[in-house]
Amino acid sequence: TSVLIHVPAAAVAMLPTKINNWAFETVPQKGLNGRRGYQPRGKTLGGSSSVNAMLYVRGNRWDYDHWASLGNEGWSYDEVLPFFKRAEHNEQIVNSWHGQGGPLNVTYPRHTSPLNQMFLDAAALHGLPLNTDYNGAEQEGACLWQVTHKNGERCSAAKAYLTPNRARMNLHVVTHAQASQLLFDGRRAVGVEFLQGGATRAARARREVILSSGAFGSPQLLLLSGIGAATELQAMGIPVVHNLPGVGKNLQDHIDYVQSWRTASSSETFGLSLRGSAKITQAIFEWRNKRSGMLTSTYTECGAWVRSRPDVPAPDLSLVFLLAIVDDHARKMHLGHGMSSHAAVLRPHSRGTVALRSRDAREAPLIDPKFLDDERDLELLLRGAQLQLRIIESTPFDGVRGKMLHPVRADDVKGLADDIRNRADTQYHPVGTCKMGQDDDPMAVLDAQLR
Repeated sequence: TSVLIHVPAAAVAMLPTKINNWAFETVPQKGLNGRRGYQPRGKTLGGSSSVNAMLYVRGNRWDYDHWASLGNEGWSYDEVLPFFKRAEHNEQIVNSWHGQGGPLNVTYPRHTSPLNQMFLDAAALHGLPLNTDYNGAEQEGACLWQVTHKNGERCSAAKAYLTPNRARMNLHVVTHAQASQLLFDGRRAVGVEFLQGGATRAARARREVILSSGAFGSPQLLLLSGIGAATELQAMGIPVVHNLPGVGKNLQDHIDYVQSWRTASSSETFGLSLRGSAKITQAIFEWRNKRSGMLTSTYTECGAWVRSRPDVPAPDLSLVFLLAIVDDHARKMHLGHGMSSHAAVLRPHSRGTVALRSRDAREAPLIDPKFLDDERDLELLLRGAQLQLRIIESTPFDGVRGKMLHPVRADDVKGLADDIRNRADTQYHPVGTCKMGQDDDPMAVLDAQLR
């Protein structure tokens, strides 16, 4: 399966399946007409950076300054920028916003489709001018995506940080293992227990235990270890080590709505057709020999950052343009070729939870994002849906745009709202379940140094 990680376009083989993927589901979502959402997460070295779409996107300046304004010292944009630069090796952009020589390789994809320019031209017609560096001075505008690729391959967190250091004496990587709980001496974490090959093992720390299991795995492991709301732990029969009610609360995720259009098989898109199969066969040989061509595409090569209103402090919507039909996370396949656009709410008001299903670490946690529980998220997503419809249905796409997969008009607000509740889901960016904050915040789990 490692070749699927290395080939950028092979993300489509992992995201909709259980290959290198936990493939979690949410509990039924009231805001999505009772549907269960799908939550793919990386199940391999590098975590989700080994299965995702590899877009290199920093948070907006406003986000970090907002964190700092809440009392989280050291988290303002000017304070975190040096760390972004230190982590990065940007192949094309050399300026005060970017770094060279860091472990994480950032570049533009080696494949580009003429449809990208159509999207950029159409976005400009709707007030979204080209932004040549959305990770620079300003985020807002239409853009070509920067990606974490190196020499036509994925550059995951594992490839950036682990692979070059495998020979170090102080690095020992254990695979095919699952953390089951933290070990404590009183109230101090001193190690971790893990399951491997049917046996329970332990690793002990002299200095520090770092828990880095993502927005679902980290709260699950804390709860299994007796750190969380005391009443919830007692109900599960778990001894309370530390009553910390914020663990697993405050879940936030980008709710995302995809619209797709058919295109001719001759267009520079991906699809299921004889012509498409022939092109992919050629692309396999090109990637093997030159590390270039269609297989270096992330399927999405351009998009836009949008302010829904002039008075919002930072873009609150994103648009992601794709060179393929996307239906139900690519789990529903369609013959033929197409293009899609995703609209996502960047700062949702809805707040969800992650809780234990059982005391067995091998059982998936109960994930409840509470999508669209706050009506403001639906109102904002409607604006994004209307904008992406108008962009794709404007003149630059007239030569390639065919029928819509799920037809709805931009002025049909009820039809759009119904379609959103019937088909919207995550854009794979869950956060917030181990909230950083000050001592007087009852829902904070970590201090500003992430302890």
